[in-house]
Amino acid sequence: MVLQFLLEVTKSMQVMEHQQATGTEERLAQIEARLQALETQMQQVKEELPDNRVSIIVFSGDLDKVLASFVIATGAAAVGMEVSMFFTFWGLNALKKKRDLSGKNFMEKMFALMTPVGTEGLGVSKMNFFGIGAKMLRAMMKQKQVASLEELAQMARDLGVKIIACQMAMDVMGVKPEELWEGIEVGGVAAFLAEATKSKVTLFI
Repeated sequence: MVLQFLLEVTKSMQVMEHQQATGTEERLAQIEARLQALETQMQQVKEELPDNRVSIIVFSGDLDKVLASFVIATGAAAVGMEVSMFFTFWGLNALKKKRDLSGKNFMEKMFALMTPVGTEGLGVSKMNFFGIGAKMLRAMMKQKQVASLEELAQMARDLGVKIIACQMAMDVMGVKPEELWEGIEVGGVAAFLAEATKSKVTLFI
C-alpha cells in the first residue's frame, strides 16, 4: 500500500513538472514572438525617420543669401551632418567660373552678358547701388575677420558638401557644364528630392 501510494505521488509530481515545463516553454515562445514583433516595428520606425542630413535649395544669386547658404552648409557639415546644396536659376551664377558665349544663340548670349560670373560678381539683395553695397559688405566682413564667400565655398567642398546644379535651369539659361566649377554634380529635381526626402532640415534660400 505504502509503495503504491509513493508511486502514485511520484507519478503525479512528474505530471505536474511536465505541465509546468510545457507552460514555461509556451510562455517563453510567446515572449520571443512579442520581442520579434517589437523589433520589426522598431525597424520600420527607424526606416521612416529622416537621416542626419540637411538639404538646401539655393535659388537666389544675391551675395548675402548665397553667403548664408554656405554658412549653414559648412556649419552643418562641421558637426557631422550630410549636406546637399541644389543651385537653380539665379543661384547658378555663384557656381560659374567663366563666361563662355560660344555655341549660344542671341538670347543666351545676352543673358550671359547680363548675369554675373562667379561669387565675386554677386551683388547684395538690398542697397547694392551698382556693386558698392557688395564691396562694403565684403570690407566689413574682412574687418571683422569673417570668412569670405569664396573661403566658405572652398571649405564646404573640403568638408564633403554635395553641390548639385539644376539641369533644367542650366538648359533654360543657356549655361554649359564647362562654365561651372569642376567636380560638382548636374541633376534634375529628382536628384534633389532623393536627398530632401531623407533630410531632417530642408531650406529654400
